[in-house]
Amino acid sequence: MVPAPPPAPAAPAPPSAWQQAMNSAYTSPIPVKKTNLGHALASEWTKIKSVRSTVWTLSIFLVLVIGIGLLAVANTQADDYRDVPFTVPAFFGLMLGQICLITLGVLVTSSEYGTGMIRTTFTASPQRHRVLAAKALIFFVVAFIASAGSILLVGLMASGAHSGPEAGDIGWGGTVLKGGLYVSLLGVLALAVGSMLRHSAGAITTMLGVVLVPAILPGFLGIWESTQKLGEKMADYNAINSLAAVFQIDGPDSSSGTSQLVLLIVVTAAAVVGAFALLEKRDV
Repeated sequence: MVPAPPPAPAAPAPPSAWQQAMNSAYTSPIPVKKTNLGHALASEWTKIKSVRSTVWTLSIFLVLVIGIGLLAVANTQADDYRDVPFTVPAFFGLMLGQICLITLGVLVTSSEYGTGMIRTTFTASPQRHRVLAAKALIFFVVAFIASAGSILLVGLMASGAHSGPEAGDIGWGGTVLKGGLYVSLLGVLALAVGSMLRHSAGAITTMLGVVLVPAILPGFLGIWESTQKLGEKMADYNAINSLAAVFQIDGPDSSSGTSQLVLLIVVTAAAVVGAFALLEKRDV
C-alpha cells in the first residue's frame, strides 16, 4: 500500500493589524547614541547654572572673600607682609565664605530630593553612580575656580598695593591652589553628606557641626589633662586653623597646611564612597 503524501504546508497567516502598525512605525531621523559621562556632565552643568541658589550663593561667596580681603588690604601696610604671603587678606573672607560653598554643595544634591526632580534625573540616567559623579565633578570645578580666582585676585591687589622693599618675598602661589582646594573639598564633602542624608536642613546642620564644633571643643578638652592631646590635635586640624596653616598665618616656618589638606582629602573620599554605596542601595 502506497503511503499517503504528507499534507501541504499551510499558507502563512496574513499579518495582523498590530504587526502592520509596528512595521510602519515612525523611525526618528535623529541618531540614537548611548549615554555616557559627558551627557551627565552637560546635564548637571545646565542644572547648576540655571538655578538661582547657585548665582546667589556664589555671589555672596565672592563678595565675602574679595570684599573682606580688599578691606584688609586697605588697612595694612607693606611691612605687614614681611613674614606672610600677600594672599593672607583672603583668609579672613574664606572663614565666612566657606559656609557658602558648604551650603551650595548640599543643595546640589539634596534640593532634587526635596522637589522630587531626582526621579526624573534617574529616569533619564538610570546609572545613578554616573549622576553623582557628574554632580561632584561639576561642583568641584565651579567651586575651585571661584575660590582660587578670588584668592588670586586678593593676592594680586595686595601685591600691587604693598609690594616693595619693606614687604617680604614669600611665595604665595601655593596658597592660591591649596586654599582653593581646601574650601572646594569642604563643598564636595557637603555634597556627599547631602546625598547620604537627602535633607537640606539636616545636611547643612551636620556640616556646620563638622566645621564649628572642632573649633570650639578644644577649649573644653583642654580643661582635663587626659583630653588635652585630643584637644590639641582637634585645634590643629579644624577647618579654620587648617586654612590658617595653608595661608601661613604664623610665618614661613610654620606648617604649610599639607597634613590638614591630606586629612580632608581622606575624609572627603570616604564620604563620597559612602554616598555612592548608599545611592545604589536605596530607593528614590
